[in-house]
Amino acid sequence: MSTGVRSADRAHIDARTLRQDRWWLMPLVTFVVFTAFVVYATWRAFSGEFYYSKPYLSPFYSPCMGAQCVEGSADFGRPFSWFPYSPALIILAIPLGFRMTCYYYRKAYYRAFWLSPPACAVAEPHGRYTGERRFPLILQNVHRWALIASGLIALVLTYDLILAFRDETGEWGHAGLGTLIFAVNVFLIWGYTLSCHSCRHLIGGRLRHFSKHPVRYKAWTWVTKWNAHHPRFAWLSLFSVAIADFYVYLLATGTISDPRFF
Repeated sequence: MSTGVRSADRAHIDARTLRQDRWWLMPLVTFVVFTAFVVYATWRAFSGEFYYSKPYLSPFYSPCMGAQCVEGSADFGRPFSWFPYSPALIILAIPLGFRMTCYYYRKAYYRAFWLSPPACAVAEPHGRYTGERRFPLILQNVHRWALIASGLIALVLTYDLILAFRDETGEWGHAGLGTLIFAVNVFLIWGYTLSCHSCRHLIGGRLRHFSKHPVRYKAWTWVTKWNAHHPRFAWLSLFSVAIADFYVYLLATGTISDPRFF
């Protein structure tokens, strides 16, 4: 028996929707952008090359801890020296898991890919709705753990930004276009991470009296302001991490050189 929008207790309307606007535009854009990012990230992750051009390490490969890490890229050693494949495959599962379980991204790709539903007031094609109580969607509950792991990755990317203030010889006190790109990417990554709904709950949740926890309350109000911009950070950080990786790729292949500001 149907339990979705076609169930017996729902109004019987033959039209899929009575909306007159272009409701399909946003799901379509989301589908195209997400698909393009997945194709690009898959290519770069499995290529296993052109991800390091001193002092820049692609965020797709940071931290680089596999046996295939090129010289100078393994700042934290090679604890996964037994792993024979691309080093990106070791670390990308963390940011990927964080984004896949993100509350905003769930809405975005549920609508764009699963049409569940494709938009507000638009009937979905599925006959039943089971929510996130069964495999594989029950795995969405690991989001808070993915948040903590992604916070560690953000710290590593911040460390990479510090290293980006060196030149090719390793001398400190220099900055180039890559430094600026890395700085923007780190800012957006932190913005996306700290504006997360789970981060807001971890900071201010389960408190009976804010007055007894002034520090957590202050942090909660700050994160709450950022939380209002979470979708924007989600989109912009998706672009920035791809741009940072592609810039390193262009440097590593010798296609361009890094302009130095000072």
